[in-house]
Amino acid sequence: MFSRGIISNFRTPTLPFPTCKYSISDKDLESRGFFLRRTISDLNLDHLNSVFVAVGFPRRETEKIKLALEHTQSILWVEHKKSQKPVAFARATGDGVFNAIIWDVVVDPSFQGIGLGKAVMERLVEELLEKGICNIALYSEPRVLGFYRPLGFVADPDGIRGMVYSRKQKKKK
Repeated sequence: MFSRGIISNFRTPTLPFPTCKYSISDKDLESRGFFLRRTISDLNLDHLNSVFVAVGFPRRETEKIKLALEHTQSILWVEHKKSQKPVAFARATGDGVFNAIIWDVVVDPSFQGIGLGKAVMERLVEELLEKGICNIALYSEPRVLGFYRPLGFVADPDGIRGMVYSRKQKKKK
């Protein structure tokens, strides 16, 4: 599971889960062998990069990942206790007041389908809402839009369309 491509919006009134109530509790995650982390201090960036590649992202330079994370306002990742490696990850950037964009939502393919992506997203969205940020967007591949909809995300809300800058490549002669 990963996010890139189509912009989606989250509107506070459609919050599908009550505040502080998650589909899987922190205690249950820990009993299953996972730790929730909110800082990059113990995050092995090479291992994170491996998860990115495993879900289809291009391999990234470790120093650029580090720089991006240093400029990230909210980060949440799941560590597999046994391997001490990241198996789920998401981050958000924004102005800290009105707007945030969620980036790099990934779950290691060997750990998909057990609720880790949902656990990360529920907590990240709640953290942003607690800061008063109510315009939360993300980019998503069309094939995983169904994952985000139950979490309150909608594609093209009220007819609003996202756009991204795309520099045209010059044709080589």
